[in-house]
Amino acid sequence: MSALSLTVVAATAVAPNQPANLSAQPISETLGAPQFSIAAASDLPFVQEDRVKRGDTLETIFQRLGIDDADAIRYMRTSDEGRQALRQLRAGKPVSATVTPDGRLISLTLPQTRGEDTFSLERSGDTFKTVDAQPTLTSIVEMRAGTIRHSLFGATEAAGLPDAVATRLAELFGTEIDFRTDLRTGDRFSVVYETLVQSDGRAQGIGRVLAAEFVNQGRKHTVVLYRDKDGREDYYSEDGRSLKQAFLRFPLEFTRVTSGFSQRFHPILKKWRQHKGVDFGAPSGSAIKATSNGTVDFIGTKGGYGNVVILRHRDKITTLYAHMSGFNKSLRKGAAVSQGDIIGYVGQTGWATGPHLHYEFRVNDTAKDPMSIALPTAKPLTRSELARFTAETEGYRKRIALLDPDRTIN
Repeated sequence: MSALSLTVVAATAVAPNQPANLSAQPISETLGAPQFSIAAASDLPFVQEDRVKRGDTLETIFQRLGIDDADAIRYMRTSDEGRQALRQLRAGKPVSATVTPDGRLISLTLPQTRGEDTFSLERSGDTFKTVDAQPTLTSIVEMRAGTIRHSLFGATEAAGLPDAVATRLAELFGTEIDFRTDLRTGDRFSVVYETLVQSDGRAQGIGRVLAAEFVNQGRKHTVVLYRDKDGREDYYSEDGRSLKQAFLRFPLEFTRVTSGFSQRFHPILKKWRQHKGVDFGAPSGSAIKATSNGTVDFIGTKGGYGNVVILRHRDKITTLYAHMSGFNKSLRKGAAVSQGDIIGYVGQTGWATGPHLHYEFRVNDTAKDPMSIALPTAKPLTRSELARFTAETEGYRKRIALLDPDRTIN
């Protein structure tokens, strides 16, 4: 910092009631530079926050967070912890990073597939280390309501509803309402959902949608989250009817069919044989979902299937998932799984010429084409379960009623 020049004007004092005969003389003195410094704000790391989007890769997330760090990318791609974290990214969840102005990563927090789990990474010299401690999160129940003026997402944004909740709203009512053609001006929605916050009060992400209602063209649709006696959570209408299919058609989110249910020439055995499942091509490490509620009947290695999981469902139905690169660490024989749970990851173990998922759908141990079979519908709650459902969900339904004063609760 340069020296400062200080100028003082000196004047001769004059006694009261005397004529003023003043003279002034400027006195200049050069002062040394102040003995302090302030670090430029541009030199300090900054915290950047975003949300994981569907189809995100490590590179797209880093780009949005302003990270330009080859060491960080190498660690995430080569370490067991980093690869596992990337396989379990969860769309809609918050991701945060501390980054220097030149793009070096100081710390990173990624959301994971299950519940409130997060993956935390910190720089340690020229390398990185994972941090095991998980933040203690508290669930806060929030309520929002809105009216459609032009589009669903325009209305949810105006109501202050997070994008992740708006997307979930569209998914929940997607079997009842075609949001491309059925929406009308004046349609209304109400939703009760969880916001997850840390002990310091900072929002960490969005939890579950607890209840939601959509009034479309005068017709009211309501769903409530219910945990059954086996601990499984699902969404039901007020009369106990499930709004979803009993089975998903696809066990992968982003995929293509590479081999159908048919007679084919086996690329390894070099002979024609019946292909009793469907092959879905997908990048190695892609998450594989359970297509329906069930229990784990088998998990391990089985001949040409390689790493395989077999799930047993109601009505003597089983599904098989083969050639996996690995399993969900929490999966065990006899464990209960819910539709959409991640059970493993795409690989090419066993008799596989490239990364893909081999998927089979069996009824009474007879293979059926999962792409053409009429999938079973979800069963409504039984009479005894319906009574439990009504009692357990009363609080959620009352919250929805608070957003619609004209509605009464039975």
